[in-house]
Amino acid sequence: MESFLKTLLIVLLVYFAMRFLLRLAGPYLLKLLAKKMSRRFEQAFQQAGFNQDPSAQTSSEAASGQSGQPRTNGKVVGEYIDYEEVD
Repeated sequence: MESFLKTLLIVLLVYFAMRFLLRLAGPYLLKLLAKKMSRRFEQAFQQAGFNQDPSAQTSSEAASGQSGQPRTNGKVVGEYIDYEEVD
């Protein structure tokens, strides 16, 4: 019976110690994980050919001076799409 209590005490001490350490290190681990995932997403977008520089334009857009998106006070607000209702 004594060895059972000793084992139970050790298991409980390890459990509470791990819980305490994870509570202390949790925010650091989450920040590290978020940075790693951010880097992976950036690499995936770069490999897929997405351009992260919004000021880059194709030669036809640069020649015409239009980017194809309406501007309001210098901010790009998006492309207007006209939808028709279907009865």
